[in-house]
Order: sequence, then structure tokens, then C-alpha cells
Amino acid sequence: MLEKKIIQRTSRVPASAGPAGARRPGDGAPVARQLDAALLDAGFSASRELLEHLGALAPAPAMDLAATVVSAVRELVGDHVQHNAYFIGFPHDVPDTVEFWAQRLRAAVRTGGGTATGQQVRAAVTSGAVNLLDLPGYGTYQHTYDDLLAAHDDLVAGAGDRLTLLRLGDPLEVETQRLYLALAGSTTPLGEADLTLLGELTVACVDNTQPDLIPVRENRAVLNAARLVLGRPLTGVDTTTDVLRLACHVSGGDPSLLTPTRLRAFRRPERRTMLAALDEVVGANPAKLGDVVRHRERWKRLGERLHPHEYPQWPYAQQVFAVARGERKVDTLAGRAERAIRAGDIGPAATVLSAAPGLLLRSADRSLRKAPPPQRATVLDAVTGALDSASGRVLLSLREHVGNRLTPATARMYATRSRTAWVGPDERPPLPAGLVADLVARLDAAVTSRLPEPERPLLVDPAVLDVALPLSGRAAEGGFAVLPRGSRAPVTGDLLRFFTYWRQSSSRTDYDLSVLLLDDDFHSAGQVSWTNYHHDGVVHSGDITDAKDGATEFIDVPLSMSGRYVAPQVNMYSGKSFDEVAESMFGYQTRTPEQNGTPFDARTVRARSQLRGPGRVALPMVFARTETGWEAIWLHLYLSSRPSFNRVEGNTFTTADRVRALVERRYLTMSYLVDRWRSRTEVLTWDGHLPTEPVTFIGIEAPEGLPEGSETYPLDRLSELIPA
Repeated sequence: MLEKKIIQRTSRVPASAGPAGARRPGDGAPVARQLDAALLDAGFSASRELLEHLGALAPAPAMDLAATVVSAVRELVGDHVQHNAYFIGFPHDVPDTVEFWAQRLRAAVRTGGGTATGQQVRAAVTSGAVNLLDLPGYGTYQHTYDDLLAAHDDLVAGAGDRLTLLRLGDPLEVETQRLYLALAGSTTPLGEADLTLLGELTVACVDNTQPDLIPVRENRAVLNAARLVLGRPLTGVDTTTDVLRLACHVSGGDPSLLTPTRLRAFRRPERRTMLAALDEVVGANPAKLGDVVRHRERWKRLGERLHPHEYPQWPYAQQVFAVARGERKVDTLAGRAERAIRAGDIGPAATVLSAAPGLLLRSADRSLRKAPPPQRATVLDAVTGALDSASGRVLLSLREHVGNRLTPATARMYATRSRTAWVGPDERPPLPAGLVADLVARLDAAVTSRLPEPERPLLVDPAVLDVALPLSGRAAEGGFAVLPRGSRAPVTGDLLRFFTYWRQSSSRTDYDLSVLLLDDDFHSAGQVSWTNYHHDGVVHSGDITDAKDGATEFIDVPLSMSGRYVAPQVNMYSGKSFDEVAESMFGYQTRTPEQNGTPFDARTVRARSQLRGPGRVALPMVFARTETGWEAIWLHLYLSSRPSFNRVEGNTFTTADRVRALVERRYLTMSYLVDRWRSRTEVLTWDGHLPTEPVTFIGIEAPEGLPEGSETYPLDRLSELIPA
């Protein structure tokens, strides 16, 4: 339902087209009051315009709109499911782990009609000879969700509870078109959820105004896949790989080409469309055949589906598959550059790569490291010449990379677009300080020149300054208040409560929420998991091993504990991985000592992210103690680990390595872009007081009541600030 997804994506509620009150304006007022109360229970509030709009509707459309809004926000923060806890009294009355296992074993003995002494039970448990899953009552809820609610008081509202504002938007057709143009024209790659949404929006907007430019090729593939199925002309195809991406996506695969795709059979009109596009690309520039070599095997499979020999009217398209089969040789740009590098001709190699600015900038570090001093000026000039042609996100990625090259990193981490990561020693020699300073100055000047000229003063919320630049939607998960990898956010309250929820699909699936505690040197300082319910005040809610109807595990972490870093993780112990189950999520809440209530309450949820990665161990974020308090640092990583039986004890070193590599890395944040703007316009700091003149607001959430004519860039629009 597009209406719900627009609310979740933009915090804007599309205006209803329903009739006004049949008897008099205001028939929907009772519904508006009910909506306001329901939203407060979920940690949201409605703007004055939204409540007035709802109150002016007839009761039936008002109720429909209110139900959609409540459903959308509850799903957004994870309140659409029941979060039960294994131990009904959690965080109180959680027993010692081994003693609890012994209780379950005694229950098994009693069930069998026998008896056992405490010493015999403990010996059996500690020997590892007992299968916990065979013990009665282990891993399954022993009480209902209603029993849990009855055992806890209602949450006492606190002054620091989250309150997220929902605004009234334009009619659904206008909001749909606006979001379509924003996603299709994004200057950065979208995440999986946004790519799926873009496909739905494309179908709805296929005959409407189209974006002038689609910079990201994965987005282009999603648009063209919908246009291909609907029989519309393709748009923006200017490389052979664009057609391959299209074929993969329309077959239900990955348009980024990271993972293999089983290509489907194509209808004759679809084959004609794709072959005609290939013929036009290669006919206009035969050098584009060089792109085929990189994905030769995929092109062979596509040729089996397109039957190019049946269409002699497109001879250039046939050349694509001749290259894939090895019947025609082509010399690629990357191949010529690699031969020059191996021969020690680094300067000429950079000159060759100047024809592909993005490729040149991505290889700038290697070229500058390998270039002899006499050739460094040639390489630097080639890099400078490419700055005007490469995309803004490539410039910013290089700027961030160069900023971390003065000294070797403690550990070098490679994070892939699928959010897996590998960590190894940093064996690269540092770049000379003078060279780094020169390149940084050139990059800063290029980025500044790309930024749009502000028409109004910038009003910046300080909370957004530590948000990492959203250079790729693939460096984050979908969800609520989710920030890009490397972003930092202050943590308030006295208690952190982590939660993970999953619902298995076909087979029994057991996930385990765990916490690894690290000291100042990133060494293990303890852990809390299903094997250890207590440590230094940290408490686990109990192990759930079957999630047929959904299951939740919690961990409470008092911020007075002695560790320096708190790294929550979710381990797949058995069953399906995160991207195969019906649903899985992770989130955290904050509470004060005075706040009682059930283990889960939407008003205290600070962030909730999906868990849909390919790995067996999820590392969503880490919490670090600083001189001014605690802060959350987003990781969005998955470890491959073992196929099953993963435990936090077995991932201590790999987790600590990745945490250290990310914590010590210097990310470009929104403060970098704001600093670039300071030389071009007035920059004001948001202090809670509304300005009297229109402004351009940049922050996590836009305040209500900005002067008419103001432009806002909240969290969901920060990627639009990345220059093209």
C-alpha cells in the first residue's frame, strides 16, 4: 500500500480525497482526537494541519486515514507485533543461568517419574551431556503476552521519551510523484527497501513526468525493468551493462550484479527492446564493447535467452555476444592501464584512466603510492582533471579515504555493498603529508563548487552534524531513525534496552541476542547471552528457540556498567538466515530508573532497523562511553561465521576487530558539507527558536512552524544534499 509506505518513508500523511463531513465540517473531529491519543502511545504526534484535515473529513474516510496512519507508525517502530519475554518478570527475577538449566533438568526428571540430587543435576548440566532443547519448557514461552502485560505496570511517561512529528502532505498522487522523482533521481545508490519502493512507484508513475537525469545505474535498471514489462521505451541506456542490469532485475535478481541471477525467459517484444538498446549503444560507440568482458559469463547466459542470431537487423548487438563468447577480442581501458602499472608507467596509466573519471579516482590511492616522485605530479594532475567529471559521491568517498591515509590504520576493514566485512592488517605505506594536504584542498574546492547556491540562510540542527554522509543506501538498513554506517548519536537515559524480534518462515529458526562488552583496548570485558544471563548489571530476558508465531529477546544494559564499548549482536544459532526468515528486526530503547512498564514500549524506541543481510551474525551498532556520556555508532555489518551454532563467545575477536576498525575511522559527516557552505551563505544553529524569515533547515527532524517558503532536509532527504 503506497500510502503507508509514503508515511513511513517521509513522515508525511497524504491528504485524503474523501468527502468533507456530510452534515457539517468537523464530523471527523472525534476520529482526530482518537488518532492523536493513539499516536502518542506509539511515540508520535500529529501536526495541527493534519488534525484539522482529519477533523474536516466525514467519519468513514477519517477513520480509514487514521487507521492507515496508526498502522504505518506502529510498524515503523516495531509495535505491530507482540514482544513477549521468556521470563515474565524481566528485568527482575531472572535466575542464574546454570541454576535455571538445572531447574529445567529437574522438571524433566520429575516428568519421567525419577528423582535427582542437586549435585547430580549440576554435574549433568556442566558436562555438556544435556540437550537443552529436550528439556520441558526450555526455549518456548510459558505465559501469554496478556500475562506479561498483567505482570507489569503501564510505562511511566518520561520527559525524554521520543516524540516524532507527522505532517499533512499533498494528495496521494502528488506525494507519489514527488517521492518517485526523488528516488529515481537520487545521486546515491538506494538500499534494498527503497529500490523495491522505487519499482512500485515506477508502475504508478510510468506515464507521468519523468526525471531529467537518473545518475545511479541500479535505479535506472529498476525503472527500465518496469518499463520493459509495461511495454514502454527504455530510458537512459548508454552502456551495455545497463542492459545486463535490466535483464537481471526483471528476472528477480540483483541490479548491482553483486550476486548471480538465474535469468528468466523473455517475451519476444522484450527481446526486441533489449537487443535494439544494445545495438544503439554499441553502434554509437564501439568502445563500449569493453564493458562486456567484465561480465562475460553472464552475457553468455543472456545470449541464450535473447537469441540475437534471430535478429540480423541489429548487428552491433550481435557483437556483444561475440565478445562474450571470445570470438572477438577487445582491449579494455582497465586492461591497458593495468599493463602500464605493471610496467611501472604509473603516470601514463593515469592518463589512460582519464577517459573513465570514476575509475581513475577509485584507483587514485594505488596510483599515488606506486608512482615514483617524478610521476606523482602527472598522476595528481590527471586526478584533478577528473574531478569535474566524476559524480559527487565519488569525490566525497575519495575525500573521506584520503583523510584516513596519513597514518596506517590499526586494522583495515573492507565493507562490501552487501554489508559483509573483512578485516586485515593495513600494510599500505602512508601517503606523504604534503601530497595529502594538496589533494584534500583540491577535493574540497571541487566539492564546494558542486554544492547548490543557497537561496536562503541555512538553519542547522547540531544533532545532524555527526551523521555520516549518506553516500550509499546500501550502507544502512531500512527502519526507523536509522543512520548511515559511521554515524554517531548521543544516548540519553540511564538504561539501554536492546531487542530483537524474528518470525520464522518454513523451518524452526533460533536467533540469539547477545552483548559483547569491550574495554578501552577493545579486549573482551565480558558477555551476556543465552549462556550467561547476568554480568555487571547487564541482564538477558531468556532464550527463545522457536519463532513460529514470532519471538523477542531483550537485554538490559545499565549505563553505569564498567565497560567502554557495548556491542550488541544477533547470532543465527539454527534455521534460516536473516534475509530468509519472514521478518527480523533489531532496535534499542532508553529508559530512566523511574520508568517502569512492560519490556517493550514504542515511546522509548530510539531506533529500529531491519535485519535482512546475508550473514550469520548481525552487528547493527556499537555503544561507546565518551568524556561527555554515551553515544551510539551505527555499524550495519554482517559476519559470515559458521552455518549454525553461532555464539557470542566464538565471535569475540572478529567482532572486536570490526568494532575497532569502524570506531577509529574518520568518516565524513554532515558537518563537512555544512562547513563547505559557510563560505557561500549564512549558517545558523538551530536552538529551538523559530526564525522570522524563510530558511533552509537541515536536521534529523524538521520543526513545526517554520516560516512559509522554507525548505527542509530531514533525515529522509539528507541524501539529496549529496552533489550530483
